[in-house]
Amino acid sequence: MRNETMQVKKASVVSTGSVSIHPEHVFASGKPLYWWLFTSRRWTEPLPINVYVIEHKDGLVLFDTGQDRASITDPGYFPGGITGVMYDRLARFEIAPEQTLTAQLAAIGYDIRDVRTAVISHLHQDHIGGLRELTGAEIIVSRREWETLREPLPEMKGLLRSHIELPGLQWRFVDPEPLADPTIAPFTSGHDLFGDGSMVLLPTPGHTPGSLSMLVRQAGDIPLLMVGDVTYDAGLLKAGHVPGVGEKKRLTETTSMINQLRERQPGLTILAAHDPGAAAALATARRTLTPA
Repeated sequence: MRNETMQVKKASVVSTGSVSIHPEHVFASGKPLYWWLFTSRRWTEPLPINVYVIEHKDGLVLFDTGQDRASITDPGYFPGGITGVMYDRLARFEIAPEQTLTAQLAAIGYDIRDVRTAVISHLHQDHIGGLRELTGAEIIVSRREWETLREPLPEMKGLLRSHIELPGLQWRFVDPEPLADPTIAPFTSGHDLFGDGSMVLLPTPGHTPGSLSMLVRQAGDIPLLMVGDVTYDAGLLKAGHVPGVGEKKRLTETTSMINQLRERQPGLTILAAHDPGAAAALATARRTLTPA
């Protein structure tokens, strides 16, 4: 049951640099992943690496932590051999010194030590890059996602264990629990982050087996849904299109569920990790909530 009080005070977005990927990454082309990964010569324009910052009455919450600047400054950051070639073909990053997570939070008035909780949508490199800066926060990931680290060849699946299993981090693994809240249908399970209905983690598998999205809502406000890499463009998601990385059947099911949720949550704003329109969409939602 939701507690209709002022739990969420503010939602913001920062970007820990930019990334260019192949168009087939954004929009499923029907080609096998490794075929287009190693043969495509086209790259997107630079896309943001978004980290969402939510000021809750019980503390500062992040959704994802961005890309580590060490990934472009440390020659040993990525694996070697054919796996390293795969990472080189997967993405091109640009990250300035002032685009670390700590610096980006400071730019909007927060200290990295203010972060109480960081929710990780999934464990790919451009979502876990700020972990080493968050030794004072609780890090939340789905248990199913964590289990993928123990499956064969995790690095070939985009999981850099040496940058995830860092000393000093406070991990908490969550499982979907039944939620008696008809307003989030067709979702029937998830995890209520603070027990007040304001921030609910929803299972949205497909891009990875344990991907999470986070529904942020406040009485009278436009609801926000932070979706990680379920999509790279909110317009594509609304049209039912899925990206080219992940399990297509699960991505299609998840996309359909999110679009059904959109029908039940008027004005629901979809915020993806690399959507160049996300910052403007969030700003529009804020202006709608607090008109001049």
